[in-house]
Amino acid sequence: MVSRILVPLDVNVGKTSKEAIALAYEMAKAHGAKLTLLHVIEQIPGYAAIHMPANFREKAVKAAEDGLKEAAKAQGLEGKAEIVVREGHPSTEILEYAEREKYDMIVIASHDPGVADYLLGSVAARVVRHAHCSVLVVRS
Repeated sequence: MVSRILVPLDVNVGKTSKEAIALAYEMAKAHGAKLTLLHVIEQIPGYAAIHMPANFREKAVKAAEDGLKEAAKAQGLEGKAEIVVREGHPSTEILEYAEREKYDMIVIASHDPGVADYLLGSVAARVVRHAHCSVLVVRS
């Protein structure tokens, strides 16, 4: 049974991310599951952070929250999905958050793999390999 679905997203929601949100919402409705949209802000290295404005982090979090809210609204999910913004390495934060909060499924959008993905691995690939729960990868 699926009772909690996590949808990790980039703030710049593209076509595949919209498809992932729509699919996750249909699954959530069918199972009566809770739906959460998650964005992970990559940490800025200390040597670069000292050159950023003092309120840079707060602005980045606000922009991410606004982006997720807009994505939810565009898909008709305003008020129907929890919005979460975290900071850190994307795949690590997605995996840790999903396990700690006991999500049953992760629905994640993936782009077509390029050479760098084969050498380094994409966020979606790392999530698929290491998640404690089911993962549905959505491609356009």
